[in-house]
Amino acid sequence: MKGELLLALYWMIALVAAAAAAQRAMAFAGWVWSAGLKVRLAIGLLPALAMAAVLLRTLPAPGGLLAASLVWVVWFRLSAVLQPPTDGDWKTRKRWAEINRQSWLHLALAGGSAVFILPFLWLVSTSLKFDDQMKAFPPTFIPTKALTVFVGDEEVKVFELRRGETSERVRILEELPGDRARVLPLDVQDPSRAIEVPVSDLSEIRYFRPRWENYAEALEYLPAEYHRGLVPLWNTVYVTVLSIIGLLLSSSLAAYAFSRLRWPGREVFFVVLLATMMLPAAVTMLPVFLIFRWLGWVDTLRPLWAPAFLGSAFHIFLLRQFFMTIPMELEEAAKIDGCNPFTTYWRIMLPLVKPALAAVTIMAFMGSWNNFMGPLIYINSPQKMPLSYALYLFQGMHGAEQGLLMAAATMMMLPVLLVFFFTQRYFIQGITLTGLKG
Repeated sequence: MKGELLLALYWMIALVAAAAAAQRAMAFAGWVWSAGLKVRLAIGLLPALAMAAVLLRTLPAPGGLLAASLVWVVWFRLSAVLQPPTDGDWKTRKRWAEINRQSWLHLALAGGSAVFILPFLWLVSTSLKFDDQMKAFPPTFIPTKALTVFVGDEEVKVFELRRGETSERVRILEELPGDRARVLPLDVQDPSRAIEVPVSDLSEIRYFRPRWENYAEALEYLPAEYHRGLVPLWNTVYVTVLSIIGLLLSSSLAAYAFSRLRWPGREVFFVVLLATMMLPAAVTMLPVFLIFRWLGWVDTLRPLWAPAFLGSAFHIFLLRQFFMTIPMELEEAAKIDGCNPFTTYWRIMLPLVKPALAAVTIMAFMGSWNNFMGPLIYINSPQKMPLSYALYLFQGMHGAEQGLLMAAATMMMLPVLLVFFFTQRYFIQGITLTGLKG
């Protein structure tokens, strides 16, 4: 236990030193790049990279990481030729202080993003691994495959046997008690020339080989009525498209009425609308189910998209705040030109709130695509299941096959990642501009 604590402390020290070294390198690179000194940048970074690579290669972790980090810190701190000037005028000192601050900020952001992206990388990596690598300890990110050869009709694994400074490739003939094994070199066919060695002297030879077959097998292992995932995919796309259309229309109309139109009880109804956001979903679950059962919509896709046409309190509030930022002069000019309230809403207001509409679209897409509780309550037929529930059934049937399960989860999550990746600018713009006056 004491040794594990010391090792954890050792790793913490090495990581802190690595963060300090990265900050010094980023600050130096930012300084010389802004000054246009490209040659100086190469002279400063290349020797430090070479020294760090040698230390990481020769020393075991975390000692190699700590030594490489200290080399970087000393290199960028003590080298008088490479150190950015701090004794110049106040503009020079101010620019260096800003670059130094920005390097710390970007380092913190990079570290935070690495923490958040780690589960996704583990998901993709596991979806490409072979079964024998799933339970390997310590776990590895890189998917590899054991090197094998055919001896007659039998496929056997290849191991590396180390003897001092030499090594040779062997195959195991028999495992013996006491963590020992009888091995035979690959170029030898006579079993009588086998030797007995400790298992600790053998290391399995592996090479980079992602198993893309996991994705195809995950689709093949779905029930036959799913047609290799096309049926739940169509159900999900159908529900998602209708939910987005309904949410955009209903929420934008209600938001326009609450923000631009004057009618009796507007403020009271808006407070009631905001109060509905405080109700947990579990409170309204049973009444809503009874309504849909009375309508005969149970075991259909209608309960999954029809509520979107009644609006959402959060999205109405979001769009209302955005509508309120638009100057009243535009609406008054439209009235002078003869536009009625609906024409003003459709032709004047909606084009001006595109960032907010994009944010609502992205949130509606993610909520509908990942909706699991709705199908669990209302859907009984396998042919009407969306992807979220199909993934749940797949986990129940093939939960022990982690590679196939992770492959199925990756395929389901990929559209959400692509949509957010290509539309994140509009999403962030729609959120940050909400509520600003101007």
